[in-house]
Amino acid sequence: MGNDGGSIPDRRDLVRTKGKAEQADKNNVILAAWFFCALSKRALQEPIVSCVLGKLYNKDALIEFLLDRTAYGDGDEICGHIKSLKDVKQLKLTPNPASATSQSDTDKQKSAFICPLTLKEMTGSIPFSYLVPCGCVFSTAGLKAVAKPSEDKDKAEAATEKEPCPQCGKKFVNKSAAVGGDIRTINPEPEEAQKMLESAPTKSGKKRKAADGETDQTKEKPKKSKTESASINASMGITRAVANELAAAEKARKAAMSAAVQSLYQGKDGMDGKGTKETFLTRGTFTRYA
Repeated sequence: MGNDGGSIPDRRDLVRTKGKAEQADKNNVILAAWFFCALSKRALQEPIVSCVLGKLYNKDALIEFLLDRTAYGDGDEICGHIKSLKDVKQLKLTPNPASATSQSDTDKQKSAFICPLTLKEMTGSIPFSYLVPCGCVFSTAGLKAVAKPSEDKDKAEAATEKEPCPQCGKKFVNKSAAVGGDIRTINPEPEEAQKMLESAPTKSGKKRKAADGETDQTKEKPKKSKTESASINASMGITRAVANELAAAEKARKAAMSAAVQSLYQGKDGMDGKGTKETFLTRGTFTRYA
């Protein structure tokens, strides 16, 4: 068999080349991000919350994760930046009337929520955003149409002025969260998500606790100094008592010595025990070894 000219091997048969990396279907990625919880992978059901990265979660799944961070295998990779419910915002979504009445197979991907301004469905085909102060959700285009800053104001003033929410009336800063405003994009691109994470405001509560802690420490300083002084005085008293005991023991030891041994110890100003001044023969000879 073989060598009969029936088949000629080419490079693909002889050299094993590296296959192309598999790419996720774009439609499936959009479907997973806009119709399913980012953590539990179950269908989105109210109450729905969102984090600073704009991801959507079922609130009950997120609570389960916060109670047991090992409840989901990849939980830390998906929402490890969430430490408590204060790190997320519960969304106020507008139900889609068409999704409740449609039961055919062609309507399986019909979104359960719409924009209350433009009535566009929240399917991921157009960008949606929510307002951080109140959590109301709108299509980005519809929100820009009704919350456009006044033309008679300069850009700096218009960017910092707060406007009322078109749905609930709560004030918000009409800027993207990526630049420090209150409009946060849902399921943004990775670059915008990183900017929103970096621009997220720090918690003022921690700063207040730190300030309160410093104030308490400042108030407790006098009490602490009194305690330290009392301990120092007590240790000094113990040191004096020990010194007195050692001096008494040394005096008793010298009293029991013979006159010849006592003559080896010096007194004050080079005087020995008998009051006579030492000579060059006895100066510093035995006192170092006594």
